[in-house]
Amino acid sequence: MEPLSAEEIRRSFVNSSKSQVKAMALPPRFAELPWESLDFLGWRDSKAPNRGYLVVRRDTGVTGIAVSTQTSGAARKFAGLCDLCHTAHHVSDVALFAARRAGAAGREGNTVGMYICADLACSLYIRGLRELDLPQGETATPEVRAQRLATRLEGFVNRVLA
Repeated sequence: MEPLSAEEIRRSFVNSSKSQVKAMALPPRFAELPWESLDFLGWRDSKAPNRGYLVVRRDTGVTGIAVSTQTSGAARKFAGLCDLCHTAHHVSDVALFAARRAGAAGREGNTVGMYICADLACSLYIRGLRELDLPQGETATPEVRAQRLATRLEGFVNRVLA
């Protein structure tokens, strides 16, 4: 992913009010992000841990989506699968994130949801840059996994924009 400025990120959000965007905390260590290893920018808000953000560079520009989740409670011994990167985690490390739809549909309360890595670090998992606790059994290359991630992420963004 090409690096983005804080202003580009804030301007990109399609499902948030100006006051919500102004209040959001940018990713920790923003200046040190590994942009070359990211397929999208995803982070949890340090001031509001139930909120997260996905910023995607698309053919039409940069699109930011605010998502929210509930705390998952106690860790359980089952596995969960991220719908974006198809990485297996302990079930408490995958969260159901809901995104308010853009425009009138969102103002009416309509949302779309997806199970995603709780830390929103899918790009790092598919490249082996962040450790996993569960064996994966994945044989596809990181490049193939990144393309699949991009396809699923584009579908999620389109559902938010629809």
